[in-house]
Amino acid sequence: MRFGPVPLEQAPGAVLAHSLTLPQGRIAKGRVLTGDDIARLRAAGIAEVIVAQLDPGDVAEDAAALALAQALVPDLPAQGLRLSGAGAGRVNLIADGPGLLRVDTTAVNALNAVDPMITLATLPPLRRVVQGAMVATVKIISYAVPRDALKNACTSARAALSLIAPVLETVTLIETRVGDALPPDKGRRATAERVARLGARLTPRTVVPHEETALADAIAAAGGQAILILTASATSDVADVAPAALRRAGGTVTRFGMPVDPGNLLFIGRAADARPVVGLPGCARSPALNGADWVLERVLCGLDVTGADIAAMGLGGLLKEMPTRPRPRRAPGG
Repeated sequence: MRFGPVPLEQAPGAVLAHSLTLPQGRIAKGRVLTGDDIARLRAAGIAEVIVAQLDPGDVAEDAAALALAQALVPDLPAQGLRLSGAGAGRVNLIADGPGLLRVDTTAVNALNAVDPMITLATLPPLRRVVQGAMVATVKIISYAVPRDALKNACTSARAALSLIAPVLETVTLIETRVGDALPPDKGRRATAERVARLGARLTPRTVVPHEETALADAIAAAGGQAILILTASATSDVADVAPAALRRAGGTVTRFGMPVDPGNLLFIGRAADARPVVGLPGCARSPALNGADWVLERVLCGLDVTGADIAAMGLGGLLKEMPTRPRPRRAPGG
């Protein structure tokens, strides 16, 4: 592609680089100049314009953006995404339903390394999205790119993005109480909202004493496809009441503790019949983002959340500074 000023007689078929306002109206940048445009420019006293002129091996920006987007999502229904129209060298990729965004990071990095004029920006991997959310955007920065570079980018990026749809529909939340009074329903409301974002619902309320045997019996009797535990007293060790109750019920504890704040006191495991079990940290009573959101979203989408997965959440896991905590992170005046 050649870029720069040319006399009007060389401009037909070139792409106008900068918008021009004429007495007869505006000619927008990116327009392929026609004979009529040249006549209007000449009548306005303009002798030359700055344009982009495509070479035989070039692909125009909109065609290039669309080709790359189609390479990223060759099977729209299977990948759970749809494409916007191409315009100004851009095509947006849109979620066709709720779920988590799967990103092949190696492929995206390879695509973005082919040519600086060929770009793809995405949401972070496994970000929860709603139907209609933009999950990525293809942008061709220049007015055209070499066909060979576009071909390499398309090859690098093939099927690099997809939506992981929710697969679980019912969740049992088991709450524990200390004493006879029912716990406030704030935690249940917040949990119901969380699962509803991915199309799931809570089974009828279950509240048991904060005691290992009672909690184990509730785990065994739970009817949901996933089981959540919200204890009246925070779980402070892998041998504490809730993890011990899961083991008593025949299940296993995969990991206690996570490097996400808020959310440190989460545990995860499996019931005796392999259903996922998540011990929620106390911060899950708030609708604010915390580590339990990341784990629960993956569980609802059918992903196996391992200890290694949780360990990796520490990068970016500082979600909120809480100045009212008794041990502030900063010294006074710092």
